[in-house]
Amino acid sequence: MVMGELPVEAEVVVIGGGPGGYAAAFRAADLGLDVTLITDEPHLGGVCLLRGCIPSKTLLSLTALVHTARVATAMGITFGDPRIDLDTLRDWKDKVVQKLADGLQQLCEQRGIRLVQARATFNGPDSLHLQDADVHGMTFKHAIIATGSRPIPLPGTDFSARIMDSSRALELEDIPKKLLVSGGGYVGLEMGMVYASLGSQVTLVEMTDRLMPNADADLVKPLARTVEELFAGVYLNTKVTEVKEEKKKVRVSLAGESNLSDSTFDRILVAIGRRPNSDALGLETANVELDKQGYIVVDKQRRTANERIFAIGDVAGGMLLAHEAVHEGKVAAEVIAGQPAAFDARAVPAVVYTDPQIAWCGLTEQEANTQNRKIKVARFPWKASGRAVSMGITGGFTKVIMDPESQHVLGVGIVGRQAEVMIAEGVLAVEMGAVVQDLALTIHPHPTLSETLGEAAEMLLGSTTHVSARKERRKVE
Repeated sequence: MVMGELPVEAEVVVIGGGPGGYAAAFRAADLGLDVTLITDEPHLGGVCLLRGCIPSKTLLSLTALVHTARVATAMGITFGDPRIDLDTLRDWKDKVVQKLADGLQQLCEQRGIRLVQARATFNGPDSLHLQDADVHGMTFKHAIIATGSRPIPLPGTDFSARIMDSSRALELEDIPKKLLVSGGGYVGLEMGMVYASLGSQVTLVEMTDRLMPNADADLVKPLARTVEELFAGVYLNTKVTEVKEEKKKVRVSLAGESNLSDSTFDRILVAIGRRPNSDALGLETANVELDKQGYIVVDKQRRTANERIFAIGDVAGGMLLAHEAVHEGKVAAEVIAGQPAAFDARAVPAVVYTDPQIAWCGLTEQEANTQNRKIKVARFPWKASGRAVSMGITGGFTKVIMDPESQHVLGVGIVGRQAEVMIAEGVLAVEMGAVVQDLALTIHPHPTLSETLGEAAEMLLGSTTHVSARKERRKVE
């Protein structure tokens, strides 16, 4: 796949077609630069669109319908047990992915970007080798590396049909009767919920003492209760020590607090982390430095040790989130175009698309404790929210973290339905340096879940409508 004549010398070459890569290419083209975008995938979108964010959220949206139908019984509406057509489910997921991939292709064409399907490696500080392309060599004025990351397998194992990474799990080859999920982060929880909703008996093991160890513990508690009800078993402080593939099963040995010393499963989903795709790029020839974990070292402008080369997204570390990569890509393109840009975001939101959802941004309580930083926290319980009560989702809450001296909003955390949408207001508050009065005095529509953010801010100021402040009475004269 080549769009336009491939130059021997490129003004800007972007390596990688994921969210960061195509965002960088699009922004560079919009700024008038001549752009060549190289990807070893048949379509644009990278892991996020083709085998990650989009297909997983498509499936989570469908499985949420199953959960909602079950909850509706208490409200007076009863549906029959769902009949799952796996072929149609896969087709729907694939259609969503293909539609978005086609849209990216059109945007490339409209911007006049050369799109090349090839594998690119550096063979010098300003040159590339292209494998499986019409032109095997290319020099460049500027390059942006956006090659992403890949899942880490269990020690001593490789991924296979029965030992799945998240990409393989999203193919929905079947609904295994018994599924083991290794890893209690967002990938393991999201995919575990998908399979559990579709009928699998899901067992999850996590090597730390709680689920989602990078999130604040209070946000995780409502989700943990749901997971314990939905999954066949959840075992903390437990890890997989040995895996043996048999003809139709996988035999697993576990160590830790689980009572499953030796068990068999139909499949295993391994979700224990990711590593950067930096080890096969020839970076040693390009004078690009890596840190001890293999991430490319960059400055705030996303520039590497080689001033011609920039790096964005997972390959350069950070939170390993698509929306972070998109903004980094735009920064790199703007710097190359001579604009005064830098990646200095105060709040990169994180969202876990489970049921209930979890979202947070800015400073977390965990981080504040690590930094010995004084904070003030308010949590508005959704059982006091009219909208949450009407929806039957009273187990969530909204919290605001404030600097006690300046009263600036430092962070926001939400657990519950629509957290993915609500967190945007929190991001804006942290990013613009808002104080809690800004949130409290903003008129939120009623009844909505969004007004819980305003009420949490009011709690920090001493009084909110739907939670008693329990102050001493003062006599009015």
